[in-house]
Order: sequence, then structure tokens, then C-alpha cells
Amino acid sequence: MPAARRQDPRDKSGVANLVGDLLDEGSGDLDSKTFHERLDRRAIELSFSATRDTFRGSLRMLRDNKDEAFDLLRSALTSPHFDTADVERIRSQVISGLRRETTNPSSLASRKFLEVAFGDHPYGRQTNGTLDSVPTLTVADLKDYVGRVLAKDGLKIAVVGDVDPETLGKLLDHTFGSLPAKAKLTPVPDIEAAKPPQRAFVPLDVPQTVITFGGPGVKRNDPNFMAADVVNHILGGGGLSSRLYREVREKRGLAYSVFESLLWMEHSAVFIGNTGTRADRAGDTIDAIDKEVRRIAEEGPTQKELDEAKSYLKGSQMLALDTSSKLAQALLQYQQDKLPIDHIEKRNALVDAVTLDDAKVAAERLWGQGLLTVVVGRAPQAAAQPAATAPKSN
Repeated sequence: MPAARRQDPRDKSGVANLVGDLLDEGSGDLDSKTFHERLDRRAIELSFSATRDTFRGSLRMLRDNKDEAFDLLRSALTSPHFDTADVERIRSQVISGLRRETTNPSSLASRKFLEVAFGDHPYGRQTNGTLDSVPTLTVADLKDYVGRVLAKDGLKIAVVGDVDPETLGKLLDHTFGSLPAKAKLTPVPDIEAAKPPQRAFVPLDVPQTVITFGGPGVKRNDPNFMAADVVNHILGGGGLSSRLYREVREKRGLAYSVFESLLWMEHSAVFIGNTGTRADRAGDTIDAIDKEVRRIAEEGPTQKELDEAKSYLKGSQMLALDTSSKLAQALLQYQQDKLPIDHIEKRNALVDAVTLDDAKVAAERLWGQGLLTVVVGRAPQAAAQPAATAPKSN
């Protein structure tokens, strides 16, 4: 379902996340304990979560238990209890997690990066809310979110398993048929992430300094996306074979790991990377990453790198879809990305079609402006200047 986190009111960040944690805590004529006993007795796995753009549910069951499983899903979506005791118990868990994040350098770096990249846009806020917002959320807020967001017009479904179309159709009609026809969503503008280069420093007295870096990316519907995906694998997405790994880990021994990936949303896109190192080596690590990013932006990849990346991406596709759960998640993502139903068959041909010139254009587009860099750690890295420029909504 659409617009999960983006539909949190500005002063009530974390509503969608709290709803996701509470939908399976009692519904219909079942209290929380009884609801979970029903799930456990039939080995039914049911969960909900809020992402940047969607509110997601996942249901997994044995074939013989499908009727009861889908009925529990229907009940959770259409008649959640939000009993006070359950709300306070789950709220306390969320607050405890938020408190832990205040001393977690990776969490702080992620939060700061989103603030720098997106400013006051909804994408700049964390899914799980803040220590100020979560204590103020009420049962009325949770019910309002469910009533506004959980509707049929934005519903996308992917099912993988031993069930025939006629039976599945009846199950889906019964499960989702009573949801409202249309959601009442607040419009959200497109936004481009803040332009690099910018640096921000968050002081934290921890042994290891965390560095998060990124910048404006390529949206999934962009004609240049596949070239960007391939060249991104070369720079930082290829694990032990990536340029960043070789330069930062193998050649200089600055960090144990370093990675970088593309992240696309409905209204924006970024690339984002992360590494951790000793405080006294953070400056050298940032310099090494900057240097490699500039090099690939100016020169692009080699033909050998391109061929190897394409071979890996084609060969790894089936391994990424080797379980029913992975396949269902992929089919759902294809729908959200508005890709054709046969994309899974066409994808390798699209990878093959990327030329060296395409890859060079994508590299310059992604990394030609430099990086947004966030450093979290001890004070010697205060050379990273706070970012002041916020992006503008389109």
C-alpha cells in the first residue's frame, strides 16, 4: 500500500511504524494473546512494516492453513484493536530502540545523511519516529492512519505458492474486499537530493568512526537506470570485487568493509555508501573514497570491468530469487516500480544492452559532483564542516 512514512503528520513522525508493529496485536474478536496463539498453532508468519513509500504486509503459511491465515490477515487490516496496554507495550519497545540509536554511530549517520539530503521533506525523517514524537502518538492517530492509508486503490499484491488462480481470487476478495475503495493521501512533491559536495560532522565518543556518503541518484523509471545499476556495481556494489573495496580495504587497510548502493523512491533517488574506521584514519578514508569516486566519474569503467559486472549481475539474478519469499518480494517491487509483468525474463537482456559509453555517462551523472559526506565519531574529524544547504522541492 502506498505512502506509508510520507503520510506521517509532520509532528507525529513514527505513526506508520507503530501501526505496523500493532496490527497483529489483536483484532476482531481476538485479543493479542489469542491472535498470536492462532498464528503459532498453525505456523503462520504475519508481519507488517513501513518503508519510505509503502506500508507492507507479509503472510507465509502452509498450504493447508491458507484459509485461516488469510482470515487473520483480513481481521488485522480491517478491525485492529489498538488496546491501550498493547499500544504502551509496543511504544516502550520503540522508544527503547530510539534511545539506543542515540549512541549508535551508524544510526546517527543515517539520520544525518537523510536530513542533509532531503531537509524538511518527508524523506528526511526516520521511519520509526523520534524521542519527541513517539511518546505523543495516540490511539486516535493510529486509527486515523489506518483509515486514510489502507485502501484498495493503492493495493499491490504478489503471491507465490501452491494455490490455483480461482482459489486465490476468492481468498483475496475475502481478505481485501472490505477495505475502503480510495485512500485519503496527502500529496508529496518530487525532490532532488541536495547537491554535493557537502560534509557534516556528528560528535560521538566511540572507538570507531562511521562515514556515510552519497548524493543524488537515478530513479527507477529513468532510461539510464540500468547503466547506473551496472556501473554502481563496479564502484561499490560488488563486494570484494568493487573498486572501493580494493582501494580502501585491500590497498590501504583503512576499513574492514565499504559498500555503496543505489536507493530509489517514488519521488526521489540517491546513492548511499557506508564504512567504518579508526578515528585517526577517518580523514585518509574519506580522501580515498573521494579519489576513487572522482576517478570513475572522469574516466568511467574499463571494458573488462563492464563485462565482468554484467556477467555477475546476470548470473546472480536467479540466486536472488531462490525462495518463495524472495520471489514474492521481487514481484511486488516490480509492481511498485511500474515494470512490465515479464521484466524478470527481460532483465538480463537489459543488462547486456548497456554499453561502455552508457556506463561512462551514468558514472559522470552519479559521481561527477562529488559526495555528501557524514562523519560520526570523535572530535579530530571536525574538519568535516556542517552542511547548511537544504534541497528544494520541485
